[in-house]
Amino acid sequence: MKRVLITRPQPGASQTALRLTALGIFPVLSPVLSIVHKTLHVPPHIAATLLTSRNAVAACPPSLHNRPVFAVGSATAAQATEAGFTHVSNADGDAHALARLVADTLSPAGGSLFLPVAEGQGSELTTSLRKHGFRIVRRVAYRAEGVSSLSDAAVVALREGQLTHAMFFSGETSRHFVHLIRTAGLVEAVRDVEAVSISQGAAVALRPLPWRRISVAAKPNQDAMLVLLQ
Repeated sequence: MKRVLITRPQPGASQTALRLTALGIFPVLSPVLSIVHKTLHVPPHIAATLLTSRNAVAACPPSLHNRPVFAVGSATAAQATEAGFTHVSNADGDAHALARLVADTLSPAGGSLFLPVAEGQGSELTTSLRKHGFRIVRRVAYRAEGVSSLSDAAVVALREGQLTHAMFFSGETSRHFVHLIRTAGLVEAVRDVEAVSISQGAAVALRPLPWRRISVAAKPNQDAMLVLLQ
């Protein structure tokens, strides 16, 4: 049976584990980041919300739920729907796809766009949409904190050569994983492991380690990553 390391934060890690189990794959959980949410004040006259991560959904107050929301991908769109948003559009891609969808759907005259993001994120999307005349209200909605160590299950699986693959859902996750592996003295333990990355950026951050292979999903979403495991 394939054994796959899941490094994404909770609750996403457990959700991915369920998907793997359904495919007959044994999941090994070791979230390397924890998400800390902030309470945000949302100004009036917001025409729509832009979501580049499912982690931002929790920061959106219920007052926004009856207004349009544009999500970067399927997982974020599903999270928004579950949270109570009633008008959800899915860009099914990356920040560039999200910008195109918003520019093709909305008018700058309709009002400001709310963009809740992690610290240091969202600048590219903001710049792109401002060039189209949109007013963007960008707020730091959450921060990702690196954990101090890998899970015990992950350490055992690495030391005993049990893992076949490891999944990485962001560049920040990849960078902190490399740090944790080096700290634990487990660099050589990944030589027989294939890293499965959601994007090229996340893949580049993994290159300092001697993986058997680094594969990049055809599209930046979990479904495309799961294809690489089959």
